[in-house]
Amino acid sequence: MLSTSLTSADRRFATLDEWLTWQETLHHSKIDLGLERIRQVLQRMGLEHPAYAVVTIGGTNGKGSSVALLDSILSAAGYRTGAYTSPHLLRYNERVRICRQDVEDARLCRAFERIDAARGDISLTYFEFATLAAFEIFHHAAIDVAILEVGMGGRLDAVNVVDPDVALVTTVGIDHVKWLGGDRETIGREKAGIFRAARPAVCGEPDPPESLLGYARQLGTPLYRSGHEYTYVTHDKRWSWQGPGQRYDGLPYPSLQGDFQIRNAAGVIMVLELLKPRLVINQEQLSSGLQHAVNIGRFQVLPGDVTCILDVAHNPHGAQALAQALGHHPCQGKTHAVMGMLADKDIRGVIKEMMPQVDVWHLASLAVERGASATRLLEDFRSVAQDKPVYKYPDVITAWQEARQLAQPNDRVVVFGSFHTVADVLRHHSNSQN
Repeated sequence: MLSTSLTSADRRFATLDEWLTWQETLHHSKIDLGLERIRQVLQRMGLEHPAYAVVTIGGTNGKGSSVALLDSILSAAGYRTGAYTSPHLLRYNERVRICRQDVEDARLCRAFERIDAARGDISLTYFEFATLAAFEIFHHAAIDVAILEVGMGGRLDAVNVVDPDVALVTTVGIDHVKWLGGDRETIGREKAGIFRAARPAVCGEPDPPESLLGYARQLGTPLYRSGHEYTYVTHDKRWSWQGPGQRYDGLPYPSLQGDFQIRNAAGVIMVLELLKPRLVINQEQLSSGLQHAVNIGRFQVLPGDVTCILDVAHNPHGAQALAQALGHHPCQGKTHAVMGMLADKDIRGVIKEMMPQVDVWHLASLAVERGASATRLLEDFRSVAQDKPVYKYPDVITAWQEARQLAQPNDRVVVFGSFHTVADVLRHHSNSQN
């Protein structure tokens, strides 16, 4: 393993912001899928065979919620957890957590120093640096289990450089078509790339693409599918789960909002069953973890005179889940939508899914790389709908403030379309509370 003793001369930067600014310019492309570069550096650092258990979570939607649920349950059972997620909403530190706490700047900077010393002339992307930092920090934190969220796809995503003990694919929808393909079969094969021979995998969809099923058969991966190898039934205030040799009755609903969270929780319970006997939980710990999971930006409710709901839904599949959740929790008045999106997303598809649940639309420009202008959003909106009130704004905060001004006490405001959109509102809301 690379020595962890570094002198001040070895340190390229002093602050986290300096490291991150440099990382954004180091590689020739911000997205460059592949495992060769990161595998070389991981091996030089001696981190390719972790002593802790590894769960890798991929899928089009539901990854972040599944990470949060699994992290909460394992923590309730007394295990030391490490979680790696992306992107972050407010602080980069959210990406790497130990025992459900964001790691501090100093620990990230030390990890970056060791990665920089190990890489030599190997160029790494921003995401590869983050992934290696997570592995480095987990190694020194004496964790029992690492929960890794795939950034994009699966087969060529940086987290796939480490073999999972259990892999989970939450859903397979259409997103990131430039890199993953434009149909579920092609995307399903990319998601299945996190599977390993003779190691179990879970799929949260009852009918995933044949490409995913076929790859599991080809590898000899034991696959556990929702509605087949495990099932769940919802009741009025409780729900039940049943899988191979195990049944849980009277489970509390997850603290995470949205009816779709039951599906995520069911997949997570199957993962936990497959981690036995290495990691064991009882029903009391399971129930406690379900009730205390936190995942900001996913059907997150900001209370007030007018209820505000924040959700990072940014593709049609995510928008469909959001629309269903809104439909199951109707308000007495109107629903105002504040939407800001990236230009390379399926804007029309998202609008179509949300249209039945939204009465008034507020379209905002995103002033970030790949951000769509409000004018572009309006063009796509007009191609889908002509009969609903719609306004456009130069930025998300202006749109949010105007929507709240127009909303009546029984109305609600739903903010969605991008992590950037939700982050803007969260940051503004937080600042206004201080």
